[in-house]
Amino acid sequence: MKHLLTFLILITSIISVPAQQTQKPVLHGKNWMAITGKPLAATAGAITFQKGGNAVDAACAMLAATCTMWDVLSWGGETQALIYNPKTKKVIAINAMGIAPTGATVAFYKGKGYNFPPEYGPLAATTPGTPGGLMHMLANYGTLSLEQVLSPAIQLAAGYPIEAQAANSMERGKEMIKQWPYSKKVFLPHLGEKREAPEAGEIFVQKDLLETLTKLVTAEKEALKKGKSRKDAIMAAYERFYKGDIAKEFVRGSQEQGGLITMQDLAKWKPLEEEPVMVNYKGIDVYKLQQWTQGPVMLQALNILENFDLKNMGYNSAKYIHTLYQSMSLAFADRDFYYGDSYMPPAEPMKGLLSKEYAKQRAGMITYDKNNASIGPGDPYPFEGKTNPYIPLLKNRGFEMDTTRRNFAPTHDLRNGSSKVEYQERLWLGTTSVETADKEGWVVSITPSGGWLPACIAGNTGVGMSQRMQSFVLDSTLNPFNVVEPGKRPRVTLTPSMALKDGKPFLSFAVQGGDTQDQNLLQFFLNVVEFGMNVQQASEAANINTNQLWLSLGGTKTDDRKPKPGQILLQNSTPENVRNELKKMGYTLEFDERTSGPINGIYFDWKHGSFWGGSSNHGEDYGIGW
Repeated sequence: MKHLLTFLILITSIISVPAQQTQKPVLHGKNWMAITGKPLAATAGAITFQKGGNAVDAACAMLAATCTMWDVLSWGGETQALIYNPKTKKVIAINAMGIAPTGATVAFYKGKGYNFPPEYGPLAATTPGTPGGLMHMLANYGTLSLEQVLSPAIQLAAGYPIEAQAANSMERGKEMIKQWPYSKKVFLPHLGEKREAPEAGEIFVQKDLLETLTKLVTAEKEALKKGKSRKDAIMAAYERFYKGDIAKEFVRGSQEQGGLITMQDLAKWKPLEEEPVMVNYKGIDVYKLQQWTQGPVMLQALNILENFDLKNMGYNSAKYIHTLYQSMSLAFADRDFYYGDSYMPPAEPMKGLLSKEYAKQRAGMITYDKNNASIGPGDPYPFEGKTNPYIPLLKNRGFEMDTTRRNFAPTHDLRNGSSKVEYQERLWLGTTSVETADKEGWVVSITPSGGWLPACIAGNTGVGMSQRMQSFVLDSTLNPFNVVEPGKRPRVTLTPSMALKDGKPFLSFAVQGGDTQDQNLLQFFLNVVEFGMNVQQASEAANINTNQLWLSLGGTKTDDRKPKPGQILLQNSTPENVRNELKKMGYTLEFDERTSGPINGIYFDWKHGSFWGGSSNHGEDYGIGW
């Protein structure tokens, strides 16, 4: 009887989530869907759809709005996107990641005592990517004018009631903000008072940013008056940002505060269209951006997991959690050593890393009795017919795995001694996401980021600079493909996702949260595909997080970034029997009510000709469908 009761409890715990009532309703629509990190930004998407825009137009309007609202990003950050083009029936990848500026060398940063580039300030900044990425997507795949698409953001810059999340981030970061005169002017309108940042609900005005956005629209209008095409007029605004008066003020303001970015750096940068990487998981084609992001790590994990019967293990059973953890640890070990800018040498061994044969070899390393604390990078080179030139380097890696406790929160906006409430806020913060789809078949998934609070604003532009330089390494022993170099892109955590089934859109999804992004997206995908959850259930479901990886963000010392083998974050409701089994396997358990950043996703219901939208309950993310 005792064994039967235990079995029933276990079964109940396994099947309860797919059947549960969600905290937020599923979104339904037949014409369009717009989901992003802020309610007002979702409204910007809805407004743009109502103007007759397509999913690309709406995504660009939402991207502009989230940047203007400081939803853990600014206009000086970076954008990466996947777009499904219904005309070609192909997925397009947009690379709008900025580059390391002139003078950003290993010797420069080591000369300042860093083991990694800094987290904040002008020396953390790559060149801005988001403005160029937005205008490239709009010019090539949208239908509306830049003026129409930027209209909501311009209204927001003129003044909007700021929400508590952004306002409180400004207040917490005010001592750092005061180091930067242009940031202080924008973020601390009540200098000298007890609270120097805006209050929640206060009308937050950004005059300099309003002027910058207006200049972009003016450049477009002037080009149209000269008879330029819609596309060329949008690119005239692009030229003004990267080569004109906006660029000059951005560079002046950056260099005045100690930054390295030059006019040449801005002029030579451009967004790129590229082929996404893809693997097939049980008949579903899953797409990610190339290895300058961490996106392929999810594809590697799927290849490994395809060797196991996950459904029969049961959702979040001890065996399932263990298998997930081991698979992610194997994939992240490869990410940490082999991923980097695909446009600069050396060439990453992606064919081998994404091969099914390599995944099968890695899957064979998983045992069910304990966590493997010594997992390291594998050798994918034989799987593309080559010899690994980095075997000596791998053998000489002198860093030991540190098993002491590490904070699971993303380090964006991190403060020592902060309260539990602030910790929770940081756990939800990170990259934002933008998901759109329309009845014509266009689908967009974006994970923009960079320039999060406390941000250093470049001069009188109102544009906060990126902090993505910190994702480079200064030591080739850590990753020979991701060593900082002028003109190079850092290997980032930002990772939009898209899946096609039978040649048609199946899922479009993305999430906030640094190194946890592909952990959470992997589980979201499996929740839908293996456990039959709808997108809202899958976005709210309990996930696990692992820290058995090298951190991509936060801390300028090697010890700040080291992996924590066996450390696992579980949801508070994890059953006692599952906890006990995991402890026996050598895991160190941590618990929280929320174990994921906000996941946003769209499911394509071809049977009924409609969209299902999911928007996580873990932040301020919001969706509107019609």
